[in-house]
Amino acid sequence: MYSKPRLLFLLMTIFVVSPLVNVVTSLVIGILVFLTAPKNRTNLTFFLFALAVVFWSFAYFLWQISATADDALYWSHMLMAGAIWIPFFYFHFITRFLKIERSSRFLIGFGYGAALFFSVVNWTPLFIKGIGPLAGFPFWPSAGPLYLPFLVLWFVYAAYPVVLLVRRIKLAEAREVNQIYYILLGTAIGYLGGITNYFLWYGIPVLPYGNITASIYITFVSLAILRYRLFNMKVIAAELLVFSLWLFLFIRMLLAATFQDQVLDAVLFFLTLVIGVLLIRSVDHEVEARERIEEQEHELEAANRRQENLIHFISHEIKGYLTKSEAAFAAIVEGDFGAPPPDIKALSERALADVRSGVATVMDILSAGDFKKGTIAFTMDIFDLRAEVTQVVEDLKPAALEKHLSLDLVVDGSANYAAVGDAAQLRKHVFYNLIDNAIKYTPKGSVRVELSCDKGKLLLSVKDTGVGIASADRSRMFTEGGRGINSIKVNAHSTGYGLFIAKSIVDAHHGRIWYESEGEGKGTTFYVELPAKNALR
Repeated sequence: MYSKPRLLFLLMTIFVVSPLVNVVTSLVIGILVFLTAPKNRTNLTFFLFALAVVFWSFAYFLWQISATADDALYWSHMLMAGAIWIPFFYFHFITRFLKIERSSRFLIGFGYGAALFFSVVNWTPLFIKGIGPLAGFPFWPSAGPLYLPFLVLWFVYAAYPVVLLVRRIKLAEAREVNQIYYILLGTAIGYLGGITNYFLWYGIPVLPYGNITASIYITFVSLAILRYRLFNMKVIAAELLVFSLWLFLFIRMLLAATFQDQVLDAVLFFLTLVIGVLLIRSVDHEVEARERIEEQEHELEAANRRQENLIHFISHEIKGYLTKSEAAFAAIVEGDFGAPPPDIKALSERALADVRSGVATVMDILSAGDFKKGTIAFTMDIFDLRAEVTQVVEDLKPAALEKHLSLDLVVDGSANYAAVGDAAQLRKHVFYNLIDNAIKYTPKGSVRVELSCDKGKLLLSVKDTGVGIASADRSRMFTEGGRGINSIKVNAHSTGYGLFIAKSIVDAHHGRIWYESEGEGKGTTFYVELPAKNALR
């Protein structure tokens, strides 16, 4: 337990040191807020308010360490010169923050006029009557007759902003409400502590805590302006380190034994102040940039969801219309309404083919969206890869013959082509897509399909002598909607989703898909590698 003299000494030490903490905290935070937007009038008013706290706190410190009554009286006048302006700058800041400055011009002007008046009378006995020992302080000022009117006005201009902030809460948006709460909390802490500074002027035995709570007050208000970025751990760590260094150097400068040491410490403090501000600003900008990136990511995710929903809605609607049209044209072609005339039948067959192509396109778009979201379910069964590829080649031979292309299938007959996977998905979206593309993008020549098995891997290759892949198109391969230059020229109906879906399916089967091409006009070979059934054991 501390003895009463020891406890009193500790309290006096806190009261002496705390104004220095206010000086450093208020100065740094004021500068940081101002530099975030120098042209912002709200930030400028806050900066002036912070400077008033700095002036008051520094004079408060020098008053407490004064050795004579004359020095103490002088610094009492100086600290009041700063304290007088604090509530009026704060009131102006709140009106700008709430965007009611224009409607509050009279009160703002009256407040500044009162501040000028009391700043003048502050230097007369009408404001500070004298100075003497009180409550453990060797030199405490006593109030003159004009001090009480100042206190009344001080309380009015400190309390009215609270009323304005509370009123705004009912009308403000969620983000602004949070800012207001921080300002209200800071105001409550700061002004409740500030009230205690005036009790001793009239002999009321209450210790003055305002110099201790002032830095908390400034910090919470600045948090509201800077939109909480100071809560980030990186910024907090940087500020604590820099603030501690500033405070140490500042106290060292004041306690220097010689004038030369004071000058050196002052230069070091100034350099540290500049470097520290730059450090905190750089960390703050990093946090701000990261927050902006995260916000953009959220916006992009929301935009993607809206786009996907729109695509699915439109696609499902179009699919419904196309399905009805497909059924109608199929009924005509198949003679459900009687044998159609040759011209009508030919027209209906072409229309049916186009409608089926449209349905396939819509299904590709829907499938791409489902694969992207990972909502596709696969039926994993044992199947014969050779049988599936052979069937696809047989189905596409008429299309190759129509273009006068040779379509050959080469299979190593001694190998076992048993695999595990969703045969329907692989057949439709991988094997069929690759071989069909080879036919479409080969104006003349051949398409060669090969199957082989080596070391537990089943390899399908589809080689053509077609248009090849341009270097500019390589980055688009296997991407969603990634249509190349040649694909658009050769196949105007290309959706760009085929290879994206194929890769998604192959990846889901723990396989690989890739291609080789020497360039435009030199053909392309696509490869699909899947694990053999025995390799999965």
